[in-house]
Amino acid sequence: MDVALAPETLARWQFGITTVYHFLFVPLTISLAALTAGLQTAWVRSGKEKYLRATKFWGKLFLINIAMGVVTGIVQEFQFGMNWSDYSRFVGDIFGAPLAFEALIAFFFESTFIGLWIFGWDKLPKKIHLACIWMVSIGTILSAYFILAANSWMQHPVGYRINEERGRAELTDFWLVLTQNTALTQFFHTITAAFLVGGAFMVGISAFHLARKKHIPVMRTSLRLGLVTLIIAGMGTAISGDLLGKVMFKQQPMKMAAAEALWDGEAPAPFSVFAYGDVEKGHNKVAIEIPGLLSFLANDDFTSFVPGINDVNKAEQEKFGPGDYRPNIPVAYWGFRWMIGFGMASLGVGVLGLWLTRKKFMLPPGLRTGEDEVPHLVLFKKALSPRFATWYWIVALWTMGFPLIANSWGWIFTEMGRQPWVVYGVLRTRDAVSPHVSQGEVLTSMIGFTLLYAVLAVIEVRLMVKYVKLGPPELTEADLNPPTKIGGDDTNPDRPMAFSY
Repeated sequence: MDVALAPETLARWQFGITTVYHFLFVPLTISLAALTAGLQTAWVRSGKEKYLRATKFWGKLFLINIAMGVVTGIVQEFQFGMNWSDYSRFVGDIFGAPLAFEALIAFFFESTFIGLWIFGWDKLPKKIHLACIWMVSIGTILSAYFILAANSWMQHPVGYRINEERGRAELTDFWLVLTQNTALTQFFHTITAAFLVGGAFMVGISAFHLARKKHIPVMRTSLRLGLVTLIIAGMGTAISGDLLGKVMFKQQPMKMAAAEALWDGEAPAPFSVFAYGDVEKGHNKVAIEIPGLLSFLANDDFTSFVPGINDVNKAEQEKFGPGDYRPNIPVAYWGFRWMIGFGMASLGVGVLGLWLTRKKFMLPPGLRTGEDEVPHLVLFKKALSPRFATWYWIVALWTMGFPLIANSWGWIFTEMGRQPWVVYGVLRTRDAVSPHVSQGEVLTSMIGFTLLYAVLAVIEVRLMVKYVKLGPPELTEADLNPPTKIGGDDTNPDRPMAFSY
């Protein structure tokens, strides 16, 4: 059978397509929940209308996004049983535990409190209503943690034993699964990257409105919040990426050697800026490198030895038997670079934007016209020319896509770099697919899901564009005077529930 259309290959493509699509929504949901909660907190504390309008605007976009994220996430669960039944049988005792906690605890928080937040605008005192969105935010973060703990076990299996009689892995230490260093560092890296997405999203949409000189007080506040978020999250992503890389150098040396196209171990080992090589012959034809930097990234030492692809492949052949234990080297190498490049570009836009809009936009008090003043982007003491200012707004708008690209490539690198293992050192991917699902069945479901997701993408984009263009809503008397007791101040028990949007 043609390898390109083999059930294993098609199952991997299907999982990759559906998961990358789902992963577009997850980081934005996590970050927008927290940023919306922060804006609502600012309104409760200050009483300023611009914070309430911003809360309702970004909260509406958050609700659209989380709805699409839940719909696309459900498919992931089905796939384990549909295309990966041998995997489910082998690791179900372990992999199912964190996923069960995710459903019982995290999803409970999200679904319960998001309902209270949506319907509670005129039924709950504002502090209790505020607590609801914070609980939603905690729920999204807990959800991410349990799922990443399950994924981390696939990267570095711990807390288990192999039951030879039943032919499966069984859980022996759930706490170790939840707290191993792979899970902790991966969680830290993923959460900071999620806020990079949210910050860029806020900066891009704020730039869109500010360039058109609309909704200025709300968008100026949102722009500054987005820029600060970009910088803090960008620095956190860089630090957590370094920590995760050091863990991976020890646990999955093949993945990191592939990420650097380091074919043979060296001491000191160079960091690859650019490389072009021959995968079959196992060497680079062209390489631009920084001496010693890879040794430092791996071991905090500019002279230490770092094993190469050929070294690790030979060691794994001796340990696990004959075979090729190399992942797809070009995908790992370039995926690693796209992840870092687009992620750090987002940080750069954040730093530049915060500097350009520093000191209350560097506008002399005598020239300010109040809250309706468009931010004046400045360099030094003079404002940017209108052409440069326009270009900054355009760059800021395009920045919305940068962290999403970085996140997607980061996930692809993480999963592809582990191949040929689905559970590193324990279960190979070829042994994890469903044995009785035919090529036609997998191909049919893959085409079906891809088409369905294409339709969902159109719906998502159209909804987002519609509500982004509408901008922040105008406030009503009920918005400005929320109830002081649960159930509202209206004494009529038959009044209908009010949906906030």
